Amino acid sequence: MLQQVNGHSSGSDAQGGGSLRKDLQKFLSGEAPLHQLDDLTKVNPVTLETVLRCLQARYAADTFYTNAGCTLVALNPFKPIPQLYSTALMREYHAAPQPQPCSHSESAGARATEIFWTRDSRYKKLKPHIFTVGEQTYRNVKSLIEPVNQSIIVSGESGAGKTWTSRCLMKFYAVVAASPTSWESHKIAERIEQRILNSNPVMEAFGNACTLRNNNSSRFGKFIQLQLNRAQQMTGAAVQTYLLEKTRVACQASSERNFHIFYQICKGASTDERLQWHLPEGAAFSWLPNPERTLEEDCFEVTREAMLHLGIDNPTQNNIFQVLAGLLHLGNIRFADSEDEAQPCQLMGDAKCSIRTSASLLQLPEDPLLETLQIRTIRAGRQQQVFRKPCSRAECDTRRDCLAKLVYARLFDWLVSVINSSICADPDSWTTFIGLLDVYGFESFPNNSLEQLCINYANEKLQQHFVAHYLKAQQEEYTVEGLEWSFVNYQDNQTCLDLIEGSPISICSLINEECRLNRPSSATQLQTRIERALAGNPCLGHNKLSQEPSFIVVHYAGPVQYHTAGLVEKNKDPVPPELNRLLQQSWDPLLKVLFPTDPEEQPSGQSRAPVLTVVSKFKASLEQLLQVLHSTTPHYIRCIKPNSQGQAHIFLQEQVLSQLEACGLVETIHISAAGFPIRISHHNFVERYELLRRLRARTSSGPHSPSPDERHSEGSPCTEAATLQPLLQDILHTLPALSQAAATLGDPAEATPAPVCCGRTKVFMTDSMLELLEHGRAQVLEQCARCIQRGWRQHWHRKQERQRQAAVLIQAAIRSWLTRKHVQRLHTAATVIKRAWKRWRIGMAFLASKELDGVEEKHVSPVPLSTGSCLLPQTQSSLLAAIIRLWPLGLVLANASVGVQGFRRKLVVWACLQLPTGSHSSYKVQTAQEQAGITSIRALPQGSVKFHCRKSPLPYADICPEPSPYSVTGFNQILLERHSLGHV
Repeated sequence: MLQQVNGHSSGSDAQGGGSLRKDLQKFLSGEAPLHQLDDLTKVNPVTLETVLRCLQARYAADTFYTNAGCTLVALNPFKPIPQLYSTALMREYHAAPQPQPCSHSESAGARATEIFWTRDSRYKKLKPHIFTVGEQTYRNVKSLIEPVNQSIIVSGESGAGKTWTSRCLMKFYAVVAASPTSWESHKIAERIEQRILNSNPVMEAFGNACTLRNNNSSRFGKFIQLQLNRAQQMTGAAVQTYLLEKTRVACQASSERNFHIFYQICKGASTDERLQWHLPEGAAFSWLPNPERTLEEDCFEVTREAMLHLGIDNPTQNNIFQVLAGLLHLGNIRFADSEDEAQPCQLMGDAKCSIRTSASLLQLPEDPLLETLQIRTIRAGRQQQVFRKPCSRAECDTRRDCLAKLVYARLFDWLVSVINSSICADPDSWTTFIGLLDVYGFESFPNNSLEQLCINYANEKLQQHFVAHYLKAQQEEYTVEGLEWSFVNYQDNQTCLDLIEGSPISICSLINEECRLNRPSSATQLQTRIERALAGNPCLGHNKLSQEPSFIVVHYAGPVQYHTAGLVEKNKDPVPPELNRLLQQSWDPLLKVLFPTDPEEQPSGQSRAPVLTVVSKFKASLEQLLQVLHSTTPHYIRCIKPNSQGQAHIFLQEQVLSQLEACGLVETIHISAAGFPIRISHHNFVERYELLRRLRARTSSGPHSPSPDERHSEGSPCTEAATLQPLLQDILHTLPALSQAAATLGDPAEATPAPVCCGRTKVFMTDSMLELLEHGRAQVLEQCARCIQRGWRQHWHRKQERQRQAAVLIQAAIRSWLTRKHVQRLHTAATVIKRAWKRWRIGMAFLASKELDGVEEKHVSPVPLSTGSCLLPQTQSSLLAAIIRLWPLGLVLANASVGVQGFRRKLVVWACLQLPTGSHSSYKVQTAQEQAGITSIRALPQGSVKFHCRKSPLPYADICPEPSPYSVTGFNQILLERHSLGHV
């Protein structure tokens, strides 16, 4: 059935099986291992089997993210991998180099079909990740001149990991989009981030449940709008929800559970809270199936703490949990048919205790509560007469379930409004947003009803958005731009959408029409009407073996059988007015807020305004969502579930294959591989890659091209387009040189130029060509940077040399000046020392002479001379004094053991003693002292001279400033024995 729906036949498979296996064997035995292929467009050939094998090889290597053209394929690992989602890894992807996206001036619709630059050889060193998609959207918002809102559409089956992916993306934006400058703004940003992140556990607790396919399945759709200011800082967020599965409160399928919050309050409440909420240990509730299963989501403290951060205080939390406990006790009320149809149904077993506890917890009057559940009020006639009719057992159960669903739906909407009031920013404080769409995945259960029809209808609309945005619009754009392109056939789901929502007749219109008819609806009659009115649609089928009334819709993901029983009643979503009036009578503070009393409401009258059905409301909200998505630049993440058991390291090929076929991934890969995923306008292309013309200018001098200033001065678009054409040709002519340079560097695959086409308004290229252009641009920028560095360094060195020479000159002048000043100071000091030395030496000589000869000169007396002697003349008295004062030098020279002898000695003595030049025998000098026995001789002694090595007693005799090494000291006093002295 699935192969027929998707256009596959066994015959064609058998015919192409041989060649396909050969291609596969050749492909699998290639050099590149499968787990190293980060992009599925690189597999060859691109078939379901090759893509499947590549994903399986990457899954076995713990690589869970793979690019598939414009889509990121995310495999659910089913195991915790903390290092794969760490804050450090988020910052690493945020700091990775990447070309900036272009600015666009097209309309919003044209911008929605534009794929911005998000690939770079340096950036691709990081493996594919959801953080890559997050960083792409953030940089597109940050770098565009005209801000374009971004959106990320996370799709996949239930249990494929959509909720976890959205949660990780929110953490990523909270990390990278918060960079305030001041401390005060940092605290504000941190508080906003914490509130945005805390909204996840609250909404998952009240909106997620354990299903057959997923332990944490979202039972509602949500579009999270992350609001950014002009500085690209996250200032707030807003949450919009779609179609909460409120029927799960009162009805759960086999092996499934209710919403997580009911299990949290039963397992995590304290003893006092259990007493307050009447939740004893081991209590059984009919609306709480499978309580023995313990899940990771059953953490009550996390939910309470998150609610506290969102501004929901503890008293309000206790009030919320008290109302939820009242709903659990309301589910234990059981009715039994009465024997008399005129009497209301009777209560079974402990139903009285349950209704008393429920009324106490909901703070409702017990008797009116029971009466509202058992008796239906009917107003008829022009006078609006009131009739009271006892309800049957089925009607009582329906009214009880309706009361619980009404309270829970209002409570959920109130929580969403509280979250939005806590995290939403002022409209004037943000300019752009990044949207995260997390919707329920495609569902097909044994018993499918209105909820599954709406869920699959939403997935059909999103698939059509993807097809219209990427597959169809991309190929149509090639034709408009004048490119030679052969269309790739893809699966268009417009036929299925016409079946569900078409005009004038469709499944939705027929169900709504049944709701407007004033008669009971029959499941068989609805099935017959659908089959007759829509028999010509190929997507409508019928299961002849089914015993219950049903119809089959062939969705893009596969056929689903919907049961018509209860379809109309769920679409009406009837809320008896007496239930609203009953809840308005509650004195509970929370229920008063959820069900305010309308003063304009007239109980006696009926509103003639048409009541919107569930399908109509959901269709309107879905159209509004698609309008928002069309005004943004979409990015796609396809979540794939490797197995339905939720176990790690298990890859079931059949289940993964059905998901790949359902999401049209192979067609996406075909178009991405054969097409041009990079599209850049002429103006932006020239503006970014005009630097490459420098490479062409080296080899040949082409015609003169206008400068950027000249181009901007041109006014008309035609003139600008004509001006850009020569520049485009110059840039494109540099591509062969770039390819050869890339091949020379060691990549032979780059030797052949990558495909690039120049359309009427845009340049189309592949990823490899973008990498080649970016590599060439980086080379030119590097050369320019080196040229600038060379000039700057030359200027800097010249400046340093001039400064060095000036410093040397200054240092030489200063040192010369300091040296002159120092020499002057030394000369002055030497002069002073010399003068003092001379004075001291003269003084010392005077003191020595005075000490030795002072007494002799004063007491000298004439000595009788011999007959042969004569007196010294008067003119020689001064010479005699000088001879007497210098006697030690003459004495030493005369008695030296070495040196002059004989006549030369005498000449020396005469020269030293400064004796007259007369005959040496003309004079005879004789002096004597008064002391007996001691004689002082001032001439050459005669006879024997005896030296006594004894220190002189004279205080100044031994003092000499600079004694000569050949002088003899300590012998200046000659002690002679008493005898007669000879004549000199």
